[in-house]
Amino acid sequence: MTIAREIMTPDVTCAGEKESLAEAARKMADLNVGSLPICGADNRLHGMLTDRDIVVKALAKGRDPADCTAGEFAQGKPVTVGADDDATEILRTMARHKVRRLPVIDGHQLVGIVAVADVARALPDRPVGDLIDAISE
Repeated sequence: MTIAREIMTPDVTCAGEKESLAEAARKMADLNVGSLPICGADNRLHGMLTDRDIVVKALAKGRDPADCTAGEFAQGKPVTVGADDDATEILRTMARHKVRRLPVIDGHQLVGIVAVADVARALPDRPVGDLIDAISE
């Protein structure tokens, strides 16, 4: 069975916990991605920041992205998968939490991101279709 470390995108760029939301948005634009992990000074994952978070939780509420930090959006414990978790566990976790991207952790170290597209390329159509149905509800 395929495991996370075989299909993930390695070398992930983080938004710093104290970094402004504007700077995090620039990183997303430069990297052409829709989300970034938020990491603290301890290099541990503190959350995920999406382009939707920036729009809905900041801009739509009149917040100035230059005056907000990425860390303000790192609420709760981030949903992750282990580097050696198999594709079935990745699908189950994505469906349960209704997310399209998961940080991949090896011990306490962030080692990559696995997205629905990564899983789709590695698995037959049916399980991926079920996942899309689950996260799109």
